[in-house]
Amino acid sequence: MARAFLIVIDSAGIGGAPDADRFFNGTLPDTGANTVGHIAQAMAANGTPFQIAMLDGLGLGAAITLASGLTPTGLDATPTGAWGAATEISNGKDTPSGHWELAGVPVPWEWHTFPTTEPAFPPEVTALICKSAGTEGILANRHASGTEVIATEGPTHMKTGWPICYTSVDSVLQIAAHEETFGRERLLKLCADIAPTLHAMKVGRVIARPFIGDAEHGFQRTEYRKDFAIAPPSETICDAVHQAGNPVYAIGKIGDIFSMRGIDEVRKGRDVKLMTHLNDLVDEAPEGAFVFANFVEFDSEYGHRRDVAGYAKHLEWFDAELAQILPRLRRGDLMIITADHGNDPTWSGTDHTRERVPVLVHGIGPRQLGQLSFTDVGATVAAHLDVPYSGKGRSFL
Repeated sequence: MARAFLIVIDSAGIGGAPDADRFFNGTLPDTGANTVGHIAQAMAANGTPFQIAMLDGLGLGAAITLASGLTPTGLDATPTGAWGAATEISNGKDTPSGHWELAGVPVPWEWHTFPTTEPAFPPEVTALICKSAGTEGILANRHASGTEVIATEGPTHMKTGWPICYTSVDSVLQIAAHEETFGRERLLKLCADIAPTLHAMKVGRVIARPFIGDAEHGFQRTEYRKDFAIAPPSETICDAVHQAGNPVYAIGKIGDIFSMRGIDEVRKGRDVKLMTHLNDLVDEAPEGAFVFANFVEFDSEYGHRRDVAGYAKHLEWFDAELAQILPRLRRGDLMIITADHGNDPTWSGTDHTRERVPVLVHGIGPRQLGQLSFTDVGATVAAHLDVPYSGKGRSFL
């Protein structure tokens, strides 16, 4: 029996989304955004060529050209894997929309988002947070960058104990609190308590963002982030594999994104630790296993912060790790490397960008897969593992 590995390089879009003009960073539409393609161009312009030979060899450069028409400098390898570009139909450029659709479930509703006014949250939501936290108020209550809002509001938070609450263009309410003065478990309980009400409003996620540090030495977010996500409305590939009796391993925030439905084991940490988990499962996962991984720091550390060099370096790190993984895959294993949306670090603003994503496949021989749907990824995993599946999409095997 075969195994399947689905690896999401969070935010590694490749441009070309046909409806990018309907999605914005501020007042600028996402038309023309191209996360990986623009990074390659920027690195070449700086005289530091992109070194991602493994990803390019699987077909990343070819996929960028297929998706967007851009021929990225230095990414011109003849593919040795199967490659294509996938287009999303869900009306969002966020984490749940992308992952659910990759798993066979396009989002059937409009997500609720909060306005850019201050305060951003309606009084009843603020009151609910205060009641659940046992505080007289909240801090921030606006659209904000997570690192910026912690730096700005952290000192007041430590004095008052009020939670730092903020949002973005995504359907999300994030709550940051100090692990020591507020308490990590208290923060997790707060988010868990309010999540059902937010989910009923069709807010996709309530995210706990614990941090440490102080005003003098600075604040740092810790690895104990937890997403309280609304459950998918129908069967995903995780459900299908689990119900067939095969083990499902979630690496990173996959368990949170799917509300732990269809998940047998979760392994968390920062990206370096997640890569260790992936390496372990390549060696240890039994036949029939499905390993679903998300590497979030491409998005959280480099995309949102518009750090081109940092994003490039992280891709090069991933590529070097991939060179150690592919030779150890077993005969019959399938590995799909893809993304959930874009987050072009050369773009205006700080939010995600609406883009197509690469679909790079090891284990089925070299060939062009062409233009795909996100849902084709889940259908392909189901076909490879030979499990009953009711999700959308068509296998490209």
